[in-house]
Amino acid sequence: MHDKVRSFLIPVYNRAPISFERGAGSTLFTADGTGYLDFGSGVAVNALGHGHPRLVDALVKQARKLWHTSNLYASPQQERLAQRLCELSFADRVFFCNSGTEAVELAIKAARRFHYVNGAPERNGIITIEGAFHGRTLAALTATGQQKYLEGFAPLPGGFDQVPFGNLAALERAITARTAAVLVEPVQGESGVRPMPPGYLRNLRALCDQHGILLLIDEVQTGIGRTGTFFAYEQEAIPDVLATAKGLGGGFPIGACLATEAVGAVMERGTHGSTFGGNPLAMAVATEVVDMISAPAFLARVTRASERFFAWARELALHYPQVFSEVRGNGLLMGLKCLPPVSDLVALAHEEKLLCLSAGDNVLRIAPPLIITNAEIDDGFGRLARAVARLAG
Repeated sequence: MHDKVRSFLIPVYNRAPISFERGAGSTLFTADGTGYLDFGSGVAVNALGHGHPRLVDALVKQARKLWHTSNLYASPQQERLAQRLCELSFADRVFFCNSGTEAVELAIKAARRFHYVNGAPERNGIITIEGAFHGRTLAALTATGQQKYLEGFAPLPGGFDQVPFGNLAALERAITARTAAVLVEPVQGESGVRPMPPGYLRNLRALCDQHGILLLIDEVQTGIGRTGTFFAYEQEAIPDVLATAKGLGGGFPIGACLATEAVGAVMERGTHGSTFGGNPLAMAVATEVVDMISAPAFLARVTRASERFFAWARELALHYPQVFSEVRGNGLLMGLKCLPPVSDLVALAHEEKLLCLSAGDNVLRIAPPLIITNAEIDDGFGRLARAVARLAG
Protein backbone atom coordinates (compact mmCIF):
# COMPACT_ATOMS: atom_id res chain seq x y z
CA MET A 1 0.00 0.00 0.00
CA HIS A 2 1.39 3.42 -0.94
CA ASP A 3 2.06 5.86 1.90
CA LYS A 4 -0.37 8.44 0.53
CA VAL A 5 -3.28 5.99 0.79
CA ARG A 6 -5.03 6.08 4.17
CA SER A 7 -4.82 2.76 6.01
CA PHE A 8 -7.12 1.74 8.84
CA LEU A 9 -4.78 -1.07 9.94
CA ILE A 10 -2.61 -0.83 13.06
CA PRO A 11 0.84 -0.21 11.49
CA VAL A 12 2.84 -3.10 12.97
CA TYR A 13 4.01 -4.49 9.60
CA ASN A 14 6.55 -3.17 7.12
CA ARG A 15 4.60 -4.33 4.09
CA ALA A 16 6.06 -4.55 0.59
CA PRO A 17 3.97 -2.69 -2.01
CA ILE A 18 2.76 -5.94 -3.59
CA SER A 19 -0.56 -7.71 -3.09
CA PHE A 20 -1.74 -11.05 -4.42
CA GLU A 21 -5.11 -12.19 -5.68
CA ARG A 22 -4.58 -15.92 -6.12
CA GLY A 23 -1.98 -18.66 -5.97
CA ALA A 24 -1.24 -21.94 -7.69
CA GLY A 25 1.47 -24.33 -6.59
CA SER A 26 4.65 -22.38 -5.89
CA THR A 27 3.47 -19.20 -7.62
CA LEU A 28 1.46 -16.20 -6.41
CA PHE A 29 -0.33 -13.90 -8.84
CA THR A 30 -1.18 -10.22 -8.57
CA ALA A 31 -4.51 -8.84 -9.78
CA ASP A 32 -3.03 -8.13 -13.22
CA GLY A 33 -1.81 -11.73 -13.55
CA THR A 34 1.89 -11.15 -12.81
CA GLY A 35 3.37 -14.30 -11.30
CA TYR A 36 5.88 -14.34 -8.43
CA LEU A 37 7.79 -17.52 -7.57
CA ASP A 38 7.29 -18.04 -3.85
CA PHE A 39 10.49 -18.88 -1.95
CA GLY A 40 8.92 -17.77 1.35
CA SER A 41 5.64 -19.75 1.46
CA GLY A 42 3.99 -17.32 3.86
CA VAL A 43 6.91 -17.64 6.32
CA ALA A 44 7.14 -21.44 6.09
CA VAL A 45 3.35 -21.90 6.23
CA ASN A 46 2.19 -22.92 2.74
CA ALA A 47 3.96 -26.26 2.89
CA LEU A 48 1.87 -27.69 0.04
CA GLY A 49 1.91 -24.50 -1.98
CA HIS A 50 -1.11 -22.45 -2.95
CA GLY A 51 -4.50 -23.81 -3.90
CA HIS A 52 -3.60 -27.48 -3.49
CA PRO A 53 -6.64 -29.39 -4.75
CA ARG A 54 -6.69 -31.88 -1.86
CA LEU A 55 -6.67 -29.06 0.72
CA VAL A 56 -9.29 -27.05 -1.17
CA ASP A 57 -11.50 -30.11 -1.46
CA ALA A 58 -11.15 -30.95 2.24
CA LEU A 59 -11.97 -27.39 3.28
CA VAL A 60 -14.97 -27.01 0.97
CA LYS A 61 -16.43 -30.38 1.97
CA GLN A 62 -16.13 -29.53 5.65
CA ALA A 63 -17.40 -25.97 5.17
CA ARG A 64 -20.62 -27.37 3.71
CA LYS A 65 -21.16 -29.51 6.81
CA LEU A 66 -19.97 -27.71 9.95
CA TRP A 67 -17.69 -24.80 10.86
CA HIS A 68 -17.77 -24.58 14.64
CA THR A 69 -19.35 -26.21 17.66
CA SER A 70 -16.76 -25.28 20.38
CA ASN A 71 -14.83 -27.61 22.64
CA LEU A 72 -17.88 -28.16 24.84
CA TYR A 73 -18.69 -31.20 22.72
CA ALA A 74 -16.84 -34.30 21.55
CA SER A 75 -14.80 -33.88 18.37
CA PRO A 76 -14.13 -37.04 16.34
CA GLN A 77 -12.07 -34.92 13.91
CA GLN A 78 -9.74 -33.82 16.72
CA GLU A 79 -9.45 -37.36 18.01
CA ARG A 80 -8.45 -38.68 14.58
CA LEU A 81 -5.81 -36.03 13.94
CA ALA A 82 -4.43 -36.25 17.49
CA GLN A 83 -4.05 -40.01 17.11
CA ARG A 84 -2.25 -39.54 13.81
CA LEU A 85 0.18 -37.00 15.27
CA CYS A 86 0.89 -39.29 18.21
CA GLU A 87 1.53 -42.22 15.87
CA LEU A 88 4.02 -40.05 13.96
CA SER A 89 5.84 -38.71 17.02
CA PHE A 90 6.94 -39.25 20.61
CA ALA A 91 3.64 -37.87 21.92
CA ASP A 92 0.74 -39.44 23.79
CA ARG A 93 -1.46 -36.33 24.04
CA VAL A 94 -2.25 -33.35 21.78
CA PHE A 95 -3.94 -30.00 22.34
CA PHE A 96 -5.09 -27.99 19.31
CA CYS A 97 -4.95 -24.21 19.22
CA ASN A 98 -4.76 -21.48 16.56
CA SER A 99 -1.11 -20.44 16.31
CA GLY A 100 2.47 -21.18 17.21
CA THR A 101 2.64 -18.71 20.05
CA GLU A 102 -0.41 -20.34 21.66
CA ALA A 103 1.26 -23.74 21.38
CA VAL A 104 4.39 -22.35 23.04
CA GLU A 105 2.31 -20.78 25.83
CA LEU A 106 0.81 -24.16 26.62
CA ALA A 107 4.24 -25.79 26.59
CA ILE A 108 5.39 -23.28 29.22
CA LYS A 109 2.25 -23.74 31.32
CA ALA A 110 2.45 -27.53 31.11
CA ALA A 111 6.11 -27.56 32.20
CA ARG A 112 5.37 -25.48 35.27
CA ARG A 113 2.25 -27.41 36.17
CA PHE A 114 4.08 -30.73 35.75
CA HIS A 115 6.42 -29.87 38.60
CA TYR A 116 3.61 -28.30 40.65
CA VAL A 117 1.51 -31.46 40.44
CA ASN A 118 4.55 -33.58 41.25
CA GLY A 119 5.27 -31.74 44.48
CA ALA A 120 7.86 -29.19 43.37
CA PRO A 121 5.97 -25.91 42.79
CA GLU A 122 9.22 -23.97 43.17
CA ARG A 123 10.44 -25.51 39.89
CA ASN A 124 8.98 -22.88 37.55
CA GLY A 125 12.01 -21.45 35.73
CA ILE A 126 12.41 -21.85 31.98
CA ILE A 127 15.84 -21.66 30.32
CA THR A 128 15.87 -20.36 26.75
CA ILE A 129 18.58 -19.79 24.16
CA GLU A 130 20.02 -16.47 22.98
CA GLY A 131 18.60 -15.60 19.57
CA ALA A 132 15.37 -17.50 20.14
CA PHE A 133 11.97 -16.47 18.86
CA HIS A 134 8.94 -18.11 20.45
CA GLY A 135 6.04 -15.79 19.62
CA ARG A 136 4.35 -12.49 20.42
CA THR A 137 2.39 -13.06 23.61
CA LEU A 138 3.98 -11.70 26.78
CA ALA A 139 5.28 -15.04 28.05
CA ALA A 140 6.53 -16.11 24.61
CA LEU A 141 8.18 -12.70 24.12
CA THR A 142 9.92 -12.99 27.46
CA ALA A 143 11.10 -16.47 26.52
CA THR A 144 12.40 -14.95 23.29
CA GLY A 145 14.47 -12.51 25.31
CA GLN A 146 15.34 -10.15 22.46
CA GLN A 147 15.22 -6.54 23.57
CA LYS A 148 13.88 -5.24 20.26
CA TYR A 149 10.68 -7.25 20.83
CA LEU A 150 10.35 -6.34 24.52
CA GLU A 151 10.61 -2.55 24.51
CA GLY A 152 7.54 -0.84 25.90
CA PHE A 153 5.83 -3.98 27.21
CA ALA A 154 6.98 -4.05 30.84
CA PRO A 155 6.29 -5.49 33.31
CA LEU A 156 7.20 -8.82 31.80
CA PRO A 157 6.46 -12.25 33.28
CA GLY A 158 9.21 -13.64 35.47
CA GLY A 159 10.84 -17.05 35.51
CA PHE A 160 12.91 -16.99 32.33
CA ASP A 161 16.69 -17.24 32.03
CA GLN A 162 18.64 -17.05 28.79
CA VAL A 163 21.95 -18.70 27.94
CA PRO A 164 24.34 -18.27 24.97
CA PHE A 165 23.58 -20.06 21.71
CA GLY A 166 25.11 -23.52 21.38
CA ASN A 167 26.90 -23.38 24.74
CA LEU A 168 25.85 -26.49 26.65
CA ALA A 169 28.24 -25.82 29.53
CA ALA A 170 26.67 -22.40 30.11
CA LEU A 171 23.22 -23.97 30.01
CA GLU A 172 24.19 -26.56 32.63
CA ARG A 173 25.52 -23.79 34.88
CA ALA A 174 22.16 -22.02 34.59
CA ILE A 175 20.22 -25.03 35.91
CA THR A 176 19.15 -24.57 39.53
CA ALA A 177 16.74 -26.18 41.95
CA ARG A 178 14.08 -23.83 40.51
CA THR A 179 14.50 -24.90 36.88
CA ALA A 180 11.47 -26.59 35.31
CA ALA A 181 12.46 -26.91 31.66
CA VAL A 182 14.59 -25.87 28.72
CA LEU A 183 12.87 -24.40 25.66
CA VAL A 184 14.77 -24.65 22.37
CA GLU A 185 14.32 -24.45 18.59
CA PRO A 186 16.18 -27.04 16.47
CA VAL A 187 16.78 -24.22 13.98
CA GLN A 188 16.40 -20.61 15.04
CA GLY A 189 14.48 -19.13 12.13
CA GLU A 190 13.88 -15.50 13.06
CA SER A 191 17.40 -14.80 14.30
CA GLY A 192 19.04 -15.89 11.07
CA VAL A 193 18.30 -19.56 10.31
CA ARG A 194 20.79 -20.91 12.85
CA PRO A 195 20.71 -24.70 13.36
CA MET A 196 21.76 -25.92 16.76
CA PRO A 197 25.28 -27.42 16.60
CA PRO A 198 25.44 -31.15 15.81
CA GLY A 199 24.90 -33.19 18.94
CA TYR A 200 23.53 -30.25 20.94
CA LEU A 201 19.96 -31.51 21.23
CA ARG A 202 21.12 -35.05 21.97
CA ASN A 203 23.35 -33.83 24.80
CA LEU A 204 20.66 -31.44 26.01
CA ARG A 205 18.23 -34.37 26.30
CA ALA A 206 20.74 -36.19 28.50
CA LEU A 207 21.27 -33.08 30.59
CA CYS A 208 17.53 -32.64 31.15
CA ASP A 209 17.24 -36.27 32.22
CA GLN A 210 20.17 -35.89 34.59
CA HIS A 211 18.58 -32.89 36.33
CA GLY A 212 14.96 -34.03 36.21
CA ILE A 213 13.78 -31.16 33.99
CA LEU A 214 11.66 -31.17 30.84
CA LEU A 215 12.81 -30.60 27.29
CA LEU A 216 10.42 -28.33 25.36
CA ILE A 217 11.07 -28.12 21.62
CA ASP A 218 9.64 -25.29 19.54
CA GLU A 219 8.98 -26.67 16.06
CA VAL A 220 6.58 -23.97 14.96
CA GLN A 221 8.78 -23.33 11.93
CA THR A 222 10.74 -26.58 11.54
CA GLY A 223 7.91 -29.06 12.03
CA ILE A 224 5.74 -30.88 9.48
CA GLY A 225 8.42 -31.94 7.02
CA ARG A 226 10.35 -28.68 6.70
CA THR A 227 13.73 -30.31 7.51
CA GLY A 228 13.18 -33.59 5.65
CA THR A 229 11.88 -35.50 8.66
CA PHE A 230 8.33 -35.03 9.88
CA PHE A 231 9.70 -33.25 12.94
CA ALA A 232 13.26 -31.94 13.17
CA TYR A 233 13.74 -33.42 16.66
CA GLU A 234 13.80 -36.90 15.07
CA GLN A 235 17.32 -36.17 13.86
CA GLU A 236 18.70 -36.00 17.42
CA ALA A 237 16.53 -36.03 20.55
CA ILE A 238 13.04 -36.78 21.84
CA PRO A 239 11.29 -33.94 23.72
CA ASP A 240 8.74 -34.04 26.53
CA VAL A 241 6.64 -31.31 24.92
CA LEU A 242 6.61 -29.96 21.36
CA ALA A 243 4.93 -26.87 19.91
CA THR A 244 4.11 -26.78 16.22
CA ALA A 245 2.00 -24.67 13.82
CA LYS A 246 2.76 -22.96 10.48
CA GLY A 247 3.00 -25.89 8.03
CA LEU A 248 0.50 -28.00 9.98
CA GLY A 249 -2.45 -26.25 8.33
CA GLY A 250 -0.83 -25.61 4.97
CA GLY A 251 -2.13 -22.04 5.22
CA PHE A 252 -5.15 -22.58 7.45
CA PRO A 253 -4.60 -21.24 11.01
CA ILE A 254 -3.82 -24.04 13.45
CA GLY A 255 -1.31 -24.83 16.18
CA ALA A 256 -0.73 -27.93 18.26
CA CYS A 257 1.04 -28.77 21.50
CA LEU A 258 2.19 -32.39 21.72
CA ALA A 259 3.17 -33.98 25.03
CA THR A 260 4.07 -37.24 26.71
CA GLU A 261 1.44 -38.88 28.89
CA ALA A 262 3.28 -37.75 32.03
CA VAL A 263 3.10 -34.09 31.02
CA GLY A 264 -0.23 -34.13 29.19
CA ALA A 265 -2.00 -35.72 32.15
CA VAL A 266 -1.25 -32.77 34.47
CA MET A 267 -3.29 -30.42 32.28
CA GLU A 268 -6.57 -31.42 33.84
CA ARG A 269 -10.06 -30.17 33.06
CA GLY A 270 -10.22 -26.38 33.33
CA THR A 271 -6.46 -25.73 33.33
CA HIS A 272 -6.41 -24.60 29.69
CA GLY A 273 -8.75 -24.03 26.77
CA SER A 274 -9.41 -22.46 23.39
CA THR A 275 -12.59 -21.20 21.74
CA PHE A 276 -11.54 -21.86 18.17
CA GLY A 277 -8.73 -24.39 18.67
CA GLY A 278 -9.37 -27.66 16.86
CA ASN A 279 -12.36 -26.35 14.90
CA PRO A 280 -13.69 -28.68 12.17
CA LEU A 281 -12.30 -26.59 9.30
CA ALA A 282 -8.77 -26.66 10.70
CA MET A 283 -9.02 -30.37 11.45
CA ALA A 284 -10.15 -31.22 7.92
CA VAL A 285 -7.30 -29.33 6.29
CA ALA A 286 -4.57 -30.35 8.74
CA THR A 287 -5.52 -34.03 8.43
CA GLU A 288 -4.89 -33.84 4.69
CA VAL A 289 -1.61 -32.00 5.25
CA VAL A 290 -0.38 -34.59 7.74
CA ASP A 291 -1.38 -37.52 5.53
CA MET A 292 0.47 -36.08 2.54
CA ILE A 293 3.63 -34.81 4.20
CA SER A 294 4.17 -37.81 6.48
CA ALA A 295 4.46 -40.16 3.50
CA PRO A 296 8.07 -41.46 3.30
CA ALA A 297 8.31 -40.67 -0.41
CA PHE A 298 7.23 -37.06 0.23
CA LEU A 299 9.85 -36.57 2.95
CA ALA A 300 12.53 -38.16 0.78
CA ARG A 301 11.66 -35.70 -1.96
CA VAL A 302 12.07 -32.79 0.51
CA THR A 303 15.57 -34.05 1.30
CA ARG A 304 16.49 -34.24 -2.38
CA ALA A 305 15.10 -30.76 -3.01
CA SER A 306 17.10 -29.47 -0.05
CA GLU A 307 20.31 -30.88 -1.53
CA ARG A 308 19.60 -29.07 -4.79
CA PHE A 309 18.82 -25.83 -2.91
CA PHE A 310 22.02 -25.91 -0.91
CA ALA A 311 24.13 -26.77 -3.96
CA TRP A 312 22.75 -23.70 -5.74
CA ALA A 313 23.21 -21.49 -2.67
CA ARG A 314 26.82 -22.54 -2.09
CA GLU A 315 27.64 -21.92 -5.73
CA LEU A 316 26.04 -18.47 -5.53
CA ALA A 317 27.96 -17.65 -2.34
CA LEU A 318 31.20 -18.83 -3.98
CA HIS A 319 30.68 -16.53 -6.96
CA TYR A 320 29.60 -13.53 -4.87
CA PRO A 321 31.73 -13.45 -1.69
CA GLN A 322 31.11 -9.70 -1.55
CA VAL A 323 27.40 -10.43 -1.03
CA PHE A 324 27.24 -13.69 0.98
CA SER A 325 29.49 -14.81 3.82
CA GLU A 326 27.70 -18.01 4.89
CA VAL A 327 25.05 -20.53 3.87
CA ARG A 328 23.23 -22.30 6.69
CA GLY A 329 20.01 -24.12 7.53
CA ASN A 330 18.37 -27.53 7.43
CA GLY A 331 16.09 -29.07 4.84
CA LEU A 332 14.02 -26.46 3.02
CA LEU A 333 14.77 -23.79 5.59
CA MET A 334 17.84 -21.92 4.40
CA GLY A 335 19.68 -18.76 5.39
CA LEU A 336 22.24 -16.82 3.37
CA LYS A 337 24.18 -14.37 5.54
CA CYS A 338 24.43 -11.12 3.62
CA LEU A 339 27.09 -8.43 3.73
CA PRO A 340 25.03 -5.64 2.07
CA PRO A 341 21.65 -4.90 3.69
CA VAL A 342 19.41 -7.92 3.20
CA SER A 343 16.44 -5.59 2.62
CA ASP A 344 18.12 -4.37 -0.58
CA LEU A 345 18.40 -7.93 -1.86
CA VAL A 346 14.79 -8.75 -0.97
CA ALA A 347 13.65 -5.69 -2.93
CA LEU A 348 15.77 -6.63 -5.95
CA ALA A 349 14.40 -10.17 -5.79
CA HIS A 350 10.90 -8.71 -5.94
CA GLU A 351 11.88 -6.97 -9.17
CA GLU A 352 12.87 -10.41 -10.51
CA LYS A 353 9.42 -11.67 -9.43
CA LEU A 354 10.88 -13.80 -6.65
CA LEU A 355 9.62 -13.73 -3.06
CA CYS A 356 12.20 -14.29 -0.32
CA LEU A 357 12.24 -13.46 3.39
CA SER A 358 14.62 -11.61 5.64
CA ALA A 359 15.71 -12.76 9.09
CA GLY A 360 17.88 -11.49 11.90
CA ASP A 361 21.66 -11.25 11.55
CA ASN A 362 21.14 -9.70 8.08
CA VAL A 363 20.15 -13.06 6.61
CA LEU A 364 18.17 -13.84 3.47
CA ARG A 365 15.76 -16.59 4.51
CA ILE A 366 14.43 -19.07 1.96
CA ALA A 367 11.56 -21.41 2.88
CA PRO A 368 9.74 -22.52 -0.27
CA PRO A 369 6.72 -24.80 -0.45
CA LEU A 370 7.76 -28.39 0.17
CA ILE A 371 6.29 -29.31 -3.22
CA ILE A 372 8.82 -27.11 -5.06
CA THR A 373 9.98 -28.78 -8.30
CA ASN A 374 13.54 -29.03 -9.63
CA ALA A 375 12.62 -26.69 -12.48
CA GLU A 376 11.25 -24.13 -10.00
CA ILE A 377 14.37 -24.41 -7.85
CA ASP A 378 16.58 -23.76 -10.87
CA ASP A 379 14.33 -20.92 -12.06
CA GLY A 380 14.25 -19.33 -8.62
CA PHE A 381 17.99 -19.38 -8.16
CA GLY A 382 18.39 -17.95 -11.65
CA ARG A 383 16.20 -15.03 -10.58
CA LEU A 384 18.08 -14.71 -7.30
CA ALA A 385 21.41 -14.76 -9.16
CA ARG A 386 20.24 -11.85 -11.32
CA ALA A 387 19.23 -9.91 -8.21
CA VAL A 388 22.57 -10.66 -6.55
CA ALA A 389 24.50 -9.59 -9.66
CA ARG A 390 22.68 -6.26 -9.63
CA LEU A 391 23.39 -5.83 -5.91
CA ALA A 392 27.07 -6.66 -6.40
CA GLY A 393 27.27 -4.03 -9.15
